[in-house]
Amino acid sequence: MRFGSFVFSISADQIADHDVIAQTLSEIELAEEVGFDAVWLTEHHFDGAVAYADPVVFGAAVAARTKRVLIGFAVVEMALHHPVRLAVQTSLLDHLSNGRLIMGTGRGSAFNEYEYIGYGITLEQGREMLDEAEELLIKAWTGKDVVHKGRFWDLSFPGLRPQPYQKPHPPIVRACISEDSMVAMGKAGRPVLIGVQTLDTLKRRFGLYQEALENSGLSEVDIEKTKDQTWAQRALFVCDSDQEGLEVAEAGLARYKAHLLDARVRFNPGGAPPPPPGTPPPAGEMVEHAFLAGTPATVSGKMEELRDLGVRNMLLNPNVGQIPSKQVEKSLRMFGEQVLPRFKDE
Repeated sequence: MRFGSFVFSISADQIADHDVIAQTLSEIELAEEVGFDAVWLTEHHFDGAVAYADPVVFGAAVAARTKRVLIGFAVVEMALHHPVRLAVQTSLLDHLSNGRLIMGTGRGSAFNEYEYIGYGITLEQGREMLDEAEELLIKAWTGKDVVHKGRFWDLSFPGLRPQPYQKPHPPIVRACISEDSMVAMGKAGRPVLIGVQTLDTLKRRFGLYQEALENSGLSEVDIEKTKDQTWAQRALFVCDSDQEGLEVAEAGLARYKAHLLDARVRFNPGGAPPPPPGTPPPAGEMVEHAFLAGTPATVSGKMEELRDLGVRNMLLNPNVGQIPSKQVEKSLRMFGEQVLPRFKDE
């Protein structure tokens, strides 16, 4: 298995943004030190959900401070970027990192309408733009005398400088929220990023994804390569007792949920409508599904369950809801010393 640190650093007060960004960089350096294989940066705007907001600019700082870890996006909100400009920026980042970039793409938030409004588009347009944005991104990375005439972009240019360090371009991974989107990516022979799901849901979706990959026309070797680039998400807190793990996880997740809900209520037109009656909370809002928390033995046992379902790579958020920095550091070191070595050679 491979492990990536999912860097979702909430800042509850804009006055604290500078300190949270600095602390986040320190946590990334520590993640590399203790043996993580990747760091995954995300994107959200206007609400402090992600203190650094822009994963492309922040990725340059990560490239300068690290030597080995892959630098992934989970994800770039494609609707908020001009694809050619994004191609230039990510090509440069691929050079600055000596070919460590993984391009994680998605339409953006499914709930934060205010992010789209801030960039002059609608949530629905963001959904519709995704496929064409990816198509143009790849054209820009790889083409000469590029001409593109699409629904959203109509342009031409002689060729990108610099072109990406990785050839033909950095790997692209698509974030999939729904079962249907994961199956669609399997049929296309593409790797995916999977958010927090229950074990039963993960088992079902991996089964459907495997079936779709087998029907995609890929060879067995290429199917294995695709699965080796697919990542699933959990939060992480390793500590001396399961009770401590539960308490820290519950408090952090409560702060995380409250922050996101408050922003949606205040900034979305019409606020945040309640879910239909009887709708269960999403897995990502339930500690038992969202977290790997507790002693090294407990966390290892939960990791084994995920591995046995077919999860090969884990996106692990080590700081959900502003966990105190000393606790995050201790958790990362315990994970690196007592959990990670059990899975690295598998």
